[in-house]
Amino acid sequence: MGDSFVIAIDFGTAFSGYAFNITKGQEKSDPHLQRWGREYGFDTPKTPTCILFNEDEKCLSFGYEAKMAYKEMSGEEAKKHYFFEDFKMALYSKKLSNNLNIKATNGKSMKALKVFSESLRFLKDDALRTISRNTGGDNLFIASDFTWVLTVPAIWDPSAKQFMREAATQAGIVTEGDEEKLVMALEPEAASIWCKKLPSDGFISEKHNEKSLDQSAGTQYIVIDCGGGTIDITVHEVLHGGFLKELHKVSGNDLGGQTVDRKFKQFLREIFPEGVWDQFEQNSPSAAQKVMYEFTYLKQVDKDVQISCPFALGSLAKEKSDTENFVQSELGVSWDGDFIKISRDKMRSFYDQSLQGITKNLMEIFNCVLNIKYILLVGGYAQSKILQQHITDQFGQQCKVLCPFRAQEAILRGAVEFGRNPNIVASRKSSYTYGFAVCEKFDESKHKEGKKFTAKGVELSRDIFRKLVEEGEDLGWEETREFLCSPAREDQKEMKLKFFRSLRKDPVYVDDWGVEKLGSFIVDMTGGGKVKLEIDFGSTEITATGTNQISGDKQTVKIDFMTKDRECVIDDEEEDAVSVGSNTPKHLEGTD
Repeated sequence: MGDSFVIAIDFGTAFSGYAFNITKGQEKSDPHLQRWGREYGFDTPKTPTCILFNEDEKCLSFGYEAKMAYKEMSGEEAKKHYFFEDFKMALYSKKLSNNLNIKATNGKSMKALKVFSESLRFLKDDALRTISRNTGGDNLFIASDFTWVLTVPAIWDPSAKQFMREAATQAGIVTEGDEEKLVMALEPEAASIWCKKLPSDGFISEKHNEKSLDQSAGTQYIVIDCGGGTIDITVHEVLHGGFLKELHKVSGNDLGGQTVDRKFKQFLREIFPEGVWDQFEQNSPSAAQKVMYEFTYLKQVDKDVQISCPFALGSLAKEKSDTENFVQSELGVSWDGDFIKISRDKMRSFYDQSLQGITKNLMEIFNCVLNIKYILLVGGYAQSKILQQHITDQFGQQCKVLCPFRAQEAILRGAVEFGRNPNIVASRKSSYTYGFAVCEKFDESKHKEGKKFTAKGVELSRDIFRKLVEEGEDLGWEETREFLCSPAREDQKEMKLKFFRSLRKDPVYVDDWGVEKLGSFIVDMTGGGKVKLEIDFGSTEITATGTNQISGDKQTVKIDFMTKDRECVIDDEEEDAVSVGSNTPKHLEGTD
């Protein structure tokens, strides 16, 4: 995989883009980033994550083009179309299925899988066209010529990663049989990989005069990916050879840059007469978007600011208030007829919730990990001076706070490197305790009476949590755990194993408090005999292979995390399959 061409897609909440590398083998990587929006007066490394469909659900455009086209539509025309933006957060901390629907701006719904897959299809097609142009047009590249890297938040559920993989497959990025050509990169890990390569002049810091980030073995640092939707945090230690070890399980929250936007929008509702901002947003969506665009750029400064007030907004406010001085100035804002002026203190207040969330996560890390030398701030939101100053004020006495000059590009560039060398992160911390539901021979000294049942004349205990990995455990790259599956009947075609997780280190039963069903493994048993599962917990996705113990045939085991119900419910069909397997000796049934 490491010597193939690489295309990395950073599919963000607010902005998305791609980078590619077409140097071969051991040649030095040279990532190229596509630039966006020049036809509209922009020049950015990412384009807005928004997509436009017509009334027949056909994709018309993505990014700046979609946003501009929708802004120009009349009200009646806009009602017929589907315009989606900021939809990535639909995958955050939710129970996902293929049937998930998401709402467009006008309230109409569409299958989320289609919205995501068409967005990825656009980025895939644009990348292939761009690479063909950049190589003189002599080569017509196809998707299978590349290793594809798709970035995802480290704090995402396995179901969200599975959802993105299925969307990528529907988009034609990979096909059945070459799934290994798509790699998931965790966003803060990708940024960490890139920042390790930067010289000292690649960082924004008055006090950072070293040649680059300290590469010596033992150096420990925190990477905070400050995105539009999520804050994603990882902690790394540099190992010999430049490899990375994760020191603390991934953490974060959903208080990214758009939290600040929402606070600002709520502020607009408060300073104008009641209902004015919402009516203006409904009547003049393009003008309202311009106000929010302007605020996005002003988020990068730490001073008093002024934002242009559209004429329609001012007129509506005057009409509702019967006065020229309709802005409530005691709220840290003033009005001069053309601009809304906001004080520095009021601007800072929009950040309070987000910054408190980041501070809480960092305090937990510093309480566990003692030798942190750097905090690296990456992502579009990291360009905010208020955020940078807050982190420096809170933690600058303990370590150096650094931000790359092109913070928005760090994840994309690092994702290309990850595609070439995915084992650079040599060790990760397990965020949960993982295990299967099994049955054991009933032992009245340790099993609950209510769990007892009889099968084939043997008394068994159901719902036992068979631990494979413990929360906080170090897992090497591609490190696996084994579990032996025995068929319940000679003619059994497949076995379905229920898969659970918990933040507790030693749950006893799968219906204990703090245990949730995460999904299921579907194992092909058609060859007869037992099948040994090898489950990879050390990579960015949980995967499994099965080996038939009679024929030696290998299979890729399907894992379904997108279950409709994650509650701890036992169903008889699954239970029978596992209970027979659990009659085998413990050392064969599941190896820790």
